[in-house]
Amino acid sequence: MAHKSGFIAVVGRPNVGKSTLLNRVLGEKVLIVSDKPQTTRNKIRCIYTEHGLQAVFLDTPGVHKPHHRLGERLVATAFRALAEVDQIWLVVEPEARVGRPEREIIAKFPQGAQAVLIVNKIDTVTPSAIEHTLAAFRVAYDFKAAYGVSAATGERVPELLAHLRATLPIGPQYYPVDMIIDQPERFVAAEIIREKVLELTRDEVPHSTAVVVEGMKEQEDIVHVTATIYVERESQKGIIIGKSGAMLKAIGTAARMDIESLLGSQIHLALWAKVRKDWRQKEHELKHLGYERER
Repeated sequence: MAHKSGFIAVVGRPNVGKSTLLNRVLGEKVLIVSDKPQTTRNKIRCIYTEHGLQAVFLDTPGVHKPHHRLGERLVATAFRALAEVDQIWLVVEPEARVGRPEREIIAKFPQGAQAVLIVNKIDTVTPSAIEHTLAAFRVAYDFKAAYGVSAATGERVPELLAHLRATLPIGPQYYPVDMIIDQPERFVAAEIIREKVLELTRDEVPHSTAVVVEGMKEQEDIVHVTATIYVERESQKGIIIGKSGAMLKAIGTAARMDIESLLGSQIHLALWAKVRKDWRQKEHELKHLGYERER
């Protein structure tokens, strides 16, 4: 049989479970997840490969009303992805209605888009609630297929994979079989550290945080990783460090365990906290912290 391949943009509001769904499809955790919105900040390509098939997923930032330049860039990144793909997966909450973010996303669909509606978290609601959501979105757009799934439990995810096998076009293998993400280890390590900040801090602190891995070097079977957590204000820096350094230590301990799992090596992680005032509003700061404007 001919080899099939294609690109799929995974879009939706923040916190609908896009990254959790892709982790489930890939069979392991490669994307950070959090119960806080705007977890994903970059367009990340994740690669699912099986015999005769390769699907390249674009995990995009959640579409929301932006309040700063970083937010504007995240929304623009999500919309740009729609023009680059063979399929679009629109992920929504199990009791969602067609609101402004969904209407804006649908309006950006290319003409004749192969769009699939995915109602996530079906394990949290009744079947009738799911049917109401499916019906509401079918009125808004002529989706090629619609599924209710649970990214958390894996329920009905195999049906999504069956849909890929049936609908992706004939095409080449773009990436090596063992490659599941198109980002270097430094990027993934930085994302893991940011995930721990999301898990352990509250209020505005998680959203004001950026992480840069300054160095990653192997010496005597130990990988030495040096990373800086940037925040926007001195008060946020104090929260990140914590009393007698307790919070920074907790973030580092949790991150180190996941990075060791990622690299398969013992890790020595040195973490620092620094202030870059109002970095989310400044173009030069966004560039310095790795949020390059896409061309």
